[in-house]
Amino acid sequence: MLRPETYEAISKMPTDKLELLKTKKEKLALGGGAKRIEKQHKTGKLTARERLTRLFDEQTFVELDAFIKCRSTNFGLDKMGLEGESVVTGYGRVDGRLVYAFSQDFTVTGGALGEMHARKIVKAMEAAAKVGAPLVGMNDSGGARIQEAVDALSGYGDIFFRNSIYSGVVPQISAIMGPCAGGAVYSPALTDFIFMVDQTSQMFITGPQVIKTVTGEQVSPEDLGGAMTHNRTSGNAHFVAESDQDCIERIRQLLGFLPSNNLGKTPAVECTDDVNRQVETFDTLMPEDPNKPYDIHEVILPIVDNGEFMEYQPYFATNLITGYARVNGRSVGIIANQPKVMAGCLDINSGDKAARFIRTCDAFNVPLLTLVDVPGFLPGTAQEYGGIIRHGAKILYAYSEATVPKVTLITRKAYGGAYVAMCSKSLGADTVLAWPTAEIAVMGSEGAVNIIFKKQLDEAEDKDKAATKKKILDEYNAEFATPYKAAERGFVDDVIEPRTSRQRIVDAFNMLEGKREKRPAKKHGNLPL
Repeated sequence: MLRPETYEAISKMPTDKLELLKTKKEKLALGGGAKRIEKQHKTGKLTARERLTRLFDEQTFVELDAFIKCRSTNFGLDKMGLEGESVVTGYGRVDGRLVYAFSQDFTVTGGALGEMHARKIVKAMEAAAKVGAPLVGMNDSGGARIQEAVDALSGYGDIFFRNSIYSGVVPQISAIMGPCAGGAVYSPALTDFIFMVDQTSQMFITGPQVIKTVTGEQVSPEDLGGAMTHNRTSGNAHFVAESDQDCIERIRQLLGFLPSNNLGKTPAVECTDDVNRQVETFDTLMPEDPNKPYDIHEVILPIVDNGEFMEYQPYFATNLITGYARVNGRSVGIIANQPKVMAGCLDINSGDKAARFIRTCDAFNVPLLTLVDVPGFLPGTAQEYGGIIRHGAKILYAYSEATVPKVTLITRKAYGGAYVAMCSKSLGADTVLAWPTAEIAVMGSEGAVNIIFKKQLDEAEDKDKAATKKKILDEYNAEFATPYKAAERGFVDDVIEPRTSRQRIVDAFNMLEGKREKRPAKKHGNLPL
């Protein structure tokens, strides 16, 4: 509220100066003008300011640097009237919490980035890091402003640098809400999360025309760099939205799972779901045939509060499920093998997906819940030649590095190196629980029997071979295809009734709330990239 003397001073200002300010602000609010705004709407997109209005709680957005102007005079840029330097920046509240944001304005020279455009973004980034607030970037730009040449390129470099040094300090979220091409793609790639809007957003290094000229390939912009291409095929994006409005709503949802910065705790909400709720369906969920698949979502949803689960990269590496939920009102990151896809085997893409997700959760103090049903790493020359050793090692590294509370539940198969990789006790799991249906072993029973009892099976009469093998297999299963050998050695903390899983997981995370764990001092580790 203004002081009386301040109000009096303002009231005595010449009317023409106040009118000038009002006129300038009205002109800035129009961006590239009514016709270009109409064109933006016709393509199904919101304007830069409309996006920010939807992102922030009502009446909380404060715009910064609205009057910054392009300094370049090359090719008549000084006469073009680039309102707001084609980007809107500022801060506001999302569910009452401080958030900084920038939104590129496609109605002004296609949102092209120049020196001062970049400076506005950099100022917002630095301010967000200084006060420990998340940063949301809404990208809708044709790329670098060619007239500004190296100044534009330097502007990108300034942004990339800050994306990197603030990584793991404050959450950085990118929304691709239009074109994002050339060097511009590397800022989103350096952030923690990328949202894309289906049919209206594209992201690529070189566009279709350049590709056609250089390689002769013909591809549409949507097929080359559309939302589903990057969500399903490349794995560059993490979420896909149906519209600008849907995208912004989902960004708000994601922010609700994250702390404001690396020193904060995840937001707590009132838990309206009984923490002692038992899930009777779990007792009969597991198929009798160990090779029969089931949907791991049938385990995830009943465990978490109110069955609410925000899946991360739902279309990429679908043999591994990742996402955010709440357990007793607090955020958890969930990593789970999906028996419905490739029997839940780990492969190259799932290695990248898991490691990225685990490290993001650890950076922002989100506890990890791992659900295990994994028969091993995917075999084949394509996987070996593609570097599954290196990509699989990323999961091992990420889990070992993570110091947040780590709870693991083994539902069925946990074989070999993949068992170790899925947050075993050896990789620092704080609590490991298992259902009675868990099978923790070096490999599946069939393979183990064929190796261990090869001589005995070879010596059996042909007519007796099947019966001999069945007898050995049954004995082996009874002794080793269980969670009890691992429990005897302390690698499993408890074998539980499946129906009590939610109860026990809530209890484990409650117990781990005060966890403190340090790692050796070093500059940084060497992740197997």
